[in-house]
Amino acid sequence: MAPGKRLKRVAASQPGFLNLKSTSNDAQLASGRRKRVNKNKKKNWNKHSDINDVDDFLEDIRHQERTTGGLLSEKSDESLFFLDLGQPKKEQKVAEPVQVKLRRGKPVRPLRIDLILQHDSLVPAPKDVLAFQQPNAKKLRRIAQKAEELAAKGVIPRRQRRLLNRRPVIRTVKKAVADANNNPDRDYFDLWAPEKKETADPWYLQQTGKTRVKRPEKMNEKPSVLPAVEVIAPGGSYNPDFFSHQALLLEAHEVEVKRKKVEDKLERQLAVNRDDTATEETVLREQVEGLVEEDEEEAAPNEEEEDTAVGAIVLSEKKTERQRKKERLEKLKVQRRLAARKQSSKRQQLFQLRSIKASIKQQDLDTKDKQTQRKANQEAEKAQPRRLGRLKFQAQDLEVQLSDELAGSLRQLKPEGSVLKDRFKSLQKRNLIEPRERAKFKRRHKLKYVEKRAFREIT
Repeated sequence: MAPGKRLKRVAASQPGFLNLKSTSNDAQLASGRRKRVNKNKKKNWNKHSDINDVDDFLEDIRHQERTTGGLLSEKSDESLFFLDLGQPKKEQKVAEPVQVKLRRGKPVRPLRIDLILQHDSLVPAPKDVLAFQQPNAKKLRRIAQKAEELAAKGVIPRRQRRLLNRRPVIRTVKKAVADANNNPDRDYFDLWAPEKKETADPWYLQQTGKTRVKRPEKMNEKPSVLPAVEVIAPGGSYNPDFFSHQALLLEAHEVEVKRKKVEDKLERQLAVNRDDTATEETVLREQVEGLVEEDEEEAAPNEEEEDTAVGAIVLSEKKTERQRKKERLEKLKVQRRLAARKQSSKRQQLFQLRSIKASIKQQDLDTKDKQTQRKANQEAEKAQPRRLGRLKFQAQDLEVQLSDELAGSLRQLKPEGSVLKDRFKSLQKRNLIEPRERAKFKRRHKLKYVEKRAFREIT
């Protein structure tokens, strides 16, 4: 059955319902006959059941709870009835002071809207369970119980122990008393002066973020002493002096000579000696070698093994007591001889004090020289690029022009090099980034060449 039709039928079954349309049900009611309905079926429970008496009973209970705060049958007689003794006498009447605002000699009555908005129900408000709930209440209760047990045993928690072990701040500076604004002798307040020193607990200032963590001194050191922009030699000018230009050419020549030596050395190491190449005769000799005298060589090792085995059996005889005693005596003699030699050497050192002192002085001088040399090397290494990655730093080629390429003016000067590459090499040289090489493109799939139809027609 549709829900709309069911609601209409339930409303029509209620007493006092007036239906404007005449139906067959009205005719049956007017005739006085009562329709027989099977109430065992659930669909007829709400339609043909009279629950008005239950609603009246529940409404009466709600009315008693609102007006009296509970059921009248459960209240005592003292709360429901009182003894009327008439109006009390004026002497016995003790009037409580009532604070009533007066306006022109008349008491002010409350407004009607305020009386309507007043709460007149005696039913207490339902208890809000969510207002009494706490997140992780069970866990917090368990922690509190554990803390009480530890306190009873005399165990101090870790956080409280850290607070107790914290060093107290020595407050030597007294709080300055604020001077009055009209005092001419007060200190002048400088708005642009640096911040004053904090006298609070340093641990508190650090945890609250008011003071920063001390920066390590190593982080203030530069990785290299080289300048960010290096000035080129005088010979690199567009119109240089003859001698300065020749000095720059000589420097570039030395760089090329070193590079050529490295390449020639690599070629010599990788060169193939023609005398070591195999010929047909040497290949045949290697193949035949060892095939003729193989049986004789196999028989010889067996005889040697038998001899060694027999010899091993003979050498593993048990030593006699006399031999063991003789060995012990020999060991004692050797130890005594070494001890006597050490004693004699110590006695001889007494007569060598001068030479020993001289050798100690020489060792101290050598140590100092090594220290100075080590410091000098460390200072020199600051100006050199370090090994930061798997690749070694390769210096940039010198930008130099030959004598016939020099230009007489800036207009005729040809640009050389790249500013971007120069800055990139400068970062590598100053140890700010590691030397890198360009990533090589590796094709994942092989290229497939296909001849198009137009190309086939031409060919």
